[in-house]
Amino acid sequence: MRVLIAGAGIGGLTSALALHQRGIEVALFESAAEIRPLGVGINLLPHATAELEALGLLDEIAAQGVRTAELCYFNRLGQRIWSEPRGIDAGYPVPQISVHRGLLQQILLREVTRRLGHGALRTGCALESFEACGATRVRARFRARESGAVFEAEGDLLVGADGIHSAVRRLFHPDEGPPCWNGQILWRATSRFAPFLGGRSMFMAGSRRRKFVAYPIGAPDASGRCVVNWIAELDRSDAAPPSREDWNRRGRFEDFAPEFAGWRFAWLDVPVLIAAADEVFEFPMVDRDPLPRWSRGRVTLLGDAAHPMFPIGSNGASQAILDARALADALGDEADALAALARYEAKRRPATAEIVRSNRRHGPEIVLDLAEERAPEGFSRVEDVFAPGELEGIAAAYKQIAGFARPPGGGVQRTTPR
Repeated sequence: MRVLIAGAGIGGLTSALALHQRGIEVALFESAAEIRPLGVGINLLPHATAELEALGLLDEIAAQGVRTAELCYFNRLGQRIWSEPRGIDAGYPVPQISVHRGLLQQILLREVTRRLGHGALRTGCALESFEACGATRVRARFRARESGAVFEAEGDLLVGADGIHSAVRRLFHPDEGPPCWNGQILWRATSRFAPFLGGRSMFMAGSRRRKFVAYPIGAPDASGRCVVNWIAELDRSDAAPPSREDWNRRGRFEDFAPEFAGWRFAWLDVPVLIAAADEVFEFPMVDRDPLPRWSRGRVTLLGDAAHPMFPIGSNGASQAILDARALADALGDEADALAALARYEAKRRPATAEIVRSNRRHGPEIVLDLAEERAPEGFSRVEDVFAPGELEGIAAAYKQIAGFARPPGGGVQRTTPR
């Protein structure tokens, strides 16, 4: 079997490795002329790191990032609402990892080249169309960005792992229109800064109207400082919808930093953290409506092409990695490729659709809004704001939806390399 993959992001590269592990030939096509280590920090949840462990990559990825120990929620005054252990510290057999997205992608890219060979990936190739080629094949047409030349590739299947602006999805749904914006604008950056809280903590503070998120994505250097990924989020729903989002569009500090000028907590000075960044990138918080199906004939979707979701709950990259494993296992176990796609979609489409819907309701971050609504001037005891078990229930319910709730006896569902 030969699988064509459009897109060499985290989902596409992980899919190539997982398919190769199951003995399936892969050809990757990336529209960018060069795959560079772009982006900022991301989180990988334990069910995703378990799949990276099955691919033999967990130790290196963990060494490049931080094994997240806890997740904390604070109000805009810096008062702790809720915290919980994460990854190994929560009893999982594998860690939750905070890492630079570009570093993760480069590790995956290197392994694809090493395991599949240099000819497995072609860059600078934009997908233009595809069609059935007989009863058992699919033909895809690509245009070389540099020369403009059109060429074709054939395989048993085509996987669209080409992101939120997926060409494959657009060919499926030409009238879908732009992504859905929820009125929020995010400014993302990294700063070299002294560790805060426990040194391996991820926190969210504020509420939907004005929120700040930060977590380390690297170990401290000789000066004792580490790379901290941070996100400033503001409600801009009264403004005109933004133009097409771009992970690499430079933002302006003056557009958001004044909103956080007074956020000086005993455990972190947010204005100083913001000022320590050299540059900041701006993009709107967008997703797309869940689809009634992902596959048509011998073509399917994966990752953000299939289920782009708001960056809530650390799910974007994690769910793409889970897609990759589910697709590889379905194709490895099923003799009929169409039956394999049906199995893959049945496993992943309902699960990710529920995460998209939950994230639109703010997912586990709803605790921030509840605290703001119930105690806008702060509180002396969080027990006076939330009912017994309410915070624990919100956290547990989201873990169940996102697929990393610990079963009785601990652990996460893990994949054994084949």
